[in-house]
Amino acid sequence: MTVRKGKPLAISIQENMAIDVCPGPIRPIRQISAYFPRGGAAGGGGGGSSLLSPLLPGAGGGGGSLSAMSSMDTSIEIDSCDSDDSTSLGTLQFDLLYERATSSLHCTVLRAKGLKPMDFNGLADPYVKLHLLPGACKANKLKTKTVRNTLNPVWNETLTYCGITEEDMYRKTLRVSVCDEDKLTHNEFIGESRVALRRLKPDQTKHYNICLEHPPPLPSPTAMSTALRGISCYLREWETEQHRSLEERGRLLLCLQFLPPSRARGGLCVGVKRCAHLAAMDVNGFSDPYVKTYLKPDVHKKSKHKTAVIKKTLNPEFNEEFFYEITFSELASKTLEVTVWDYDLGKSNDFIGGVSFGCHSQGETLQHWIDCLKNKGKKVERWHTLTNELPGSSLQE
Repeated sequence: MTVRKGKPLAISIQENMAIDVCPGPIRPIRQISAYFPRGGAAGGGGGGSSLLSPLLPGAGGGGGSLSAMSSMDTSIEIDSCDSDDSTSLGTLQFDLLYERATSSLHCTVLRAKGLKPMDFNGLADPYVKLHLLPGACKANKLKTKTVRNTLNPVWNETLTYCGITEEDMYRKTLRVSVCDEDKLTHNEFIGESRVALRRLKPDQTKHYNICLEHPPPLPSPTAMSTALRGISCYLREWETEQHRSLEERGRLLLCLQFLPPSRARGGLCVGVKRCAHLAAMDVNGFSDPYVKTYLKPDVHKKSKHKTAVIKKTLNPEFNEEFFYEITFSELASKTLEVTVWDYDLGKSNDFIGGVSFGCHSQGETLQHWIDCLKNKGKKVERWHTLTNELPGSSLQE
């Protein structure tokens, strides 16, 4: 090999330590200072160079003797964007229908197009999940079947939420998410969309053809000042505590009827119809639910009634009625407590949720109680949201 002798290149030790590893000859990486003009006593030629261009030979002092060819060959990549933000996640088509008479929300998942590839073969195994927000995710999650090896799946599957009241339609949001199923590892998230249910008109089907999006980012306290960070942490803990105290644990369809005394005995008839989307209390993802009713205060401990246990389900149907012999004036000072439990063999049963009726109740339960007392002799049937706490109740089995 022939070595041409000449004037050695004036390369600083910083440039020798940083080598541009790429095919071809090894070239030193330009220093940051090369992009800024050198002014003053070094040579006075820095003023004519561009601010964002490396100095050519002779433009400045002794530190800028890189060849013009190497300066033109080497480029800096400003936008090397391989992130998912610039990648289309696909589109999803579905229909929504709210039936006011049955308090049911139907979501017909039709198809998806152009989903993001998630597997090594360039395809995906997509399925759709539904969640009602706010609420317990496990209690109200619905899921379609999985379509294998496709980016354009067709489901044509209807998922139904039971016990959706008009108040729920006003304050809740439906989260529709598309995921990729993996048998060996955890399932992967593809994209989602959120629909405010208050935009739906009762008994009218609305069609949606939406682009999937990334989930909204959570606010980070680290981006705030010290004072705001403390306030944010306090508010977050307070909201979490409030959410836990009012956590939804499912729905209960209850029928109340007050029978005025006539030829037969009068009293309150409580019909336990069914439950929907109960919280899973067992390791198999289900519960063994049953319902108990009390009319409190219960001095003699004789007002307890209990339904049969329905095994391995989150949507049990009971269709049982219980009767309390009581006058109208006595009923005004009573509270009807209805609780749902998970039966466990050999250990204490788990409390799922409950609801209470009386003059001191609020919202839907108070309205149901008033309608029952006003419409004597008529059955008044309503859906109610189960909560994990009942005011003034010991919740003992």
